[in-house]
Amino acid sequence: MSKAKFIAEWEKQQATILAMPHKDSDWKPYLKQAQNKMIEIITHIARFQLVIVLYKYPKDIEKINKISNVKCVQIDTNDTWCRDFMPLSLVKKNKLILLDFMFNAWGLKYSANLDNTATNNLFNQNIFKNAVLKKKSFILEGGSIETNGDGILLTTSKCLLESNRNFLSKKRIEKKLKNYLNVNRILWLENGKLEGDDTDLHIDNIARFVNKNTIVYLKCEDERDSHYNPLCAMENELKKFRDNNNKPFNLIPLPMPKAIFYKKRRLPASYINFVFVNGALLLPIFKDKNDDIAINIFKKILKDRVVIPIDSSVLIRQGGGLHCLSMQIPSL
Repeated sequence: MSKAKFIAEWEKQQATILAMPHKDSDWKPYLKQAQNKMIEIITHIARFQLVIVLYKYPKDIEKINKISNVKCVQIDTNDTWCRDFMPLSLVKKNKLILLDFMFNAWGLKYSANLDNTATNNLFNQNIFKNAVLKKKSFILEGGSIETNGDGILLTTSKCLLESNRNFLSKKRIEKKLKNYLNVNRILWLENGKLEGDDTDLHIDNIARFVNKNTIVYLKCEDERDSHYNPLCAMENELKKFRDNNNKPFNLIPLPMPKAIFYKKRRLPASYINFVFVNGALLLPIFKDKNDDIAINIFKKILKDRVVIPIDSSVLIRQGGGLHCLSMQIPSL
């Protein structure tokens, strides 16, 4: 009997979910900038596939109502980080299985009461055909795990074993993840760092799969930077990991952008926080000399996709990026 498959992000998608920043969120000090950036992102993705936009106030979506391939759904949220409160998707034959994990705002750091109900509220809109929703009494954020679509999960110990998440041992967490997501192996990174990231080190900022045997990862070349040693240690861990054929993964380093500060706080700028859509890849850039290097790396390794650079400087003020903002729903 075939099992449901945890779908890799580069596989065919039916939609991307985004949430429009609103005045009751932490985006308020630069709300117009954030909304304009979201409109830019929505416009790009809608060229390739359906975009589902959650919104609180109708006035916030006036500029996107006429864009084709966009469906706006009025659902109240605390914030906009759909990667962490929208469902994770499995596919079995011709059925979509949406897993609604608990969300507690990265270990009770912020309010999450509305975000935690958003998946259920969206599912009740009957947007997804041949779909079932399964609630899980387990705290899990989409940005904290990465699948190669071939039974392997990549994650970080700092996040999944953080004390304000599940209060469970590593062994029990691993067992639950394998059961919920039908994966065979979990690769745990013990090292890594991204200053300004308040998620306790989500994997989607430091190392990601681009196909089942290839991992792109964040690399720091400046020995004086606080990231240098933790990211070198992470690189050494990645070199020891093996794929399903017991071969080393193809590893591709991406440079760190120069340090970006806002109100004296270093922001989590990373080219790893990219987004796959059908036929394209949205890549965060930061007005940095390394932007072109990152763009060219992705053009080389993803020849079948259009690489779309998105200036993400305003997004990282709130600690996240393109991938953090979005959640894909796979095609059946």
